[in-house]
Amino acid sequence: MAVVPVYRWRLAPDGLATRRQLRARGLRPGGQDVAAQLERPRRRRGLLVAYLYRVDQAKPVRPMTPAKWAALDRANTARRICPQCGTDAGYVIPVELGVCVPCAYPEDEQRAA
Repeated sequence: MAVVPVYRWRLAPDGLATRRQLRARGLRPGGQDVAAQLERPRRRRGLLVAYLYRVDQAKPVRPMTPAKWAALDRANTARRICPQCGTDAGYVIPVELGVCVPCAYPEDEQRAA
């Protein structure tokens, strides 16, 4: 593994960007290796690290195809279906519950009725 230069927070040279910064410009790393590392010290927790990529080697973000849009729509719809009762909850089911709220707390539904 190659050794990459390390820069302190806000002291990275121009021409380097994080993944989020690339995405904001409509770019992606495009398979390039990490060009540098950015470190931000924190008081109560460990060091915060971000990887930097060269902007001149970045590639444009791939556009969404109709098939990708359809797959994303199916995935989001599946997150709304309760696995216990099989109904569309009308919201994304919380991972913590795993089922819709009426199925997770049936005693509350009985009190309301």
